[in-house]
Amino acid sequence: MPNSILIVEDEVKLANLLADYFKLTEYVPHLIHHGDEVISWVKANEPKAILLDIMLPGKNGIDLCKEIRQFSNVPILMVTARVDEIDRLLGLELGADDYICKPFSPREVVARVKAVLRRTDSRTLENTTDMLILDEHRFTVSFHHQEVSLTSVEFQLLKPLADKPERIFTREQLMGNMYSDHRIVNNRTIDSHIKKLRKKLSDISEGKDWLQSVYGAGYRLVL
Repeated sequence: MPNSILIVEDEVKLANLLADYFKLTEYVPHLIHHGDEVISWVKANEPKAILLDIMLPGKNGIDLCKEIRQFSNVPILMVTARVDEIDRLLGLELGADDYICKPFSPREVVARVKAVLRRTDSRTLENTTDMLILDEHRFTVSFHHQEVSLTSVEFQLLKPLADKPERIFTREQLMGNMYSDHRIVNNRTIDSHIKKLRKKLSDISEGKDWLQSVYGAGYRLVL
């Protein structure tokens, strides 16, 4: 269902209200009110985007977001009435593309979904012509036929960032990927690897700054 928007919300009246607004667009809404029904539906239908409430009966939205990200990059917008920063960051670090706080205007929700989809569609187009290409057999990365070799640690650092451009990864998440033996290292170790990796990527892309530090959060790969 290429134009479907999945609305996962246990407040039936609110879900129906959102569906009514989406029916006025080119997108077709589908409603699910219970967390346990989400994964099988997403796998079978591949929606264009998902509005995912955090507080749900059955599986909660955070666990669902985590599970969906294991098999799909579908845009996910987390919906929550819990507005503290920890919940917001947690949702985004799990791979969500945006968050919306209750109470909200249905018009704003539709606009936010459209904005995420425009960003995602644009990113897809860019990926075909202006993206890094990683070779995990040779530990190399190339850009417009310019290639550079990476160390094993540098490659494992870059891979999750390149797989999910624009997503913020914490130092802990990146180090967990870099060191599979779970060794204890200083958090600042990653800064040194980032510096070296940033220089190598810049050398093959005429000075393009791919790696962005996000103060207090971590790092992301910027297209």
